[in-house]
Parts: sequence; structure tokens; C-alpha cells
Amino acid sequence: IESEAFPKGLSEEIIRLLSQKKNEPEWLLDFRLKGYERWKKMTHPTWQYCDIPEIDFQSLYYYAKPKLTNDKPKTLDEIDPELLATFEKLGIPLSEQKRISGVAVDAVFDSVSVGTTHQEELEKVGVIFCSISEAVEKYPDLVKKYLGSVVPASDNFYAALNCAVFSDGSFVYIPKGVRCPLDLSTYFRINAKE
Repeated sequence: IESEAFPKGLSEEIIRLLSQKKNEPEWLLDFRLKGYERWKKMTHPTWQYCDIPEIDFQSLYYYAKPKLTNDKPKTLDEIDPELLATFEKLGIPLSEQKRISGVAVDAVFDSVSVGTTHQEELEKVGVIFCSISEAVEKYPDLVKKYLGSVVPASDNFYAALNCAVFSDGSFVYIPKGVRCPLDLSTYFRINAKE
């Protein structure tokens, strides 16, 4: 699926462009820039038990979006059929998720969430399940409170990098004492190269 992408490379300019593209508040841009500054001072970890070729972080794209999507589809019906077909080829029939009970799915394609199922049912019991971009817009206080609280940027090289350049993913909030009525699942499809 054809994508639009930012120029390759990682810099403060790319991070600012990413934050602007996602229409983020200033506090989130500050969070990203702090992660980036921390990342620049860190070295690649050596604790892994595998041979990983050296990564040139300046030769990668940090934002890509399928050209077929609207910026913010409100329902699965607004998702381009070609994107739905891609997920179906992977064994993830999003169109069927509207009818299947028991599992709520947030589907992320490159740098954008293309749809989340069963949100209304979850909201009835106080559970929030949506893309991180939607959560920043609708629940900024919750995002601000918990973002980076499980794995902070200071934890490791890749945590710092992720804080700087994450583009989308799932946000889940289950209030204390509430049992989530559905299993929650995220499908993250990387389509773009590099």
C-alpha cells in the first residue's frame, strides 16, 4: 500500500514535524524532545544475546501513513477497503470485529491507527481503549499522568528512542475496581520500508 512519509533521519526537526503532524500539545512535544536528548547521550545496549547488525538511525523513516486513509476514521466503515483487505490477508478480519464479541482490536498501520473496535461497549463500563493519538486529544490528563510511567525514557536506549518518535499505538485505561468485559488486542502492521 502506497505511503506518504517524512524524510529519512532523526533530528529535533523531524520530532517537531511528527508532533505537528499529529497535532499534539506542547507538553507532548516537550516529552518527545526530552526523550530525544536522553537518547543522544545513550549508547546501543550490549546486553542482548544475539548478533544485531549496526543500525543507522539516520537512514530510517520515523513517520509513514497509508495514502488511502483519512486522518481520523471515526468507524471501521470509513477505513479504505484496501487497508481492510491487508489486515484480512494477515488473518485479522477487522470488518468481522464489529460483530465478534469477546475481543476489542486497535489496528495500527505504520504511523496511524486505522480503527478500534468495541469502543462504545468498553466506555459503558469506564474502560478507555483507543489510539494514543485519540487519547492525547480526548484524555490528555490521563495520558500526561501515565505516559512513560511503566518504562521511562531513562530505562534504556530504545525506551528513550520510542519516547522521542512514537507515532501511534494503543492507549488503555481500566479504572481501579473495573473488570474489562473484553480481551484487548493491538495489531501493528509495518508496511513502509526502513
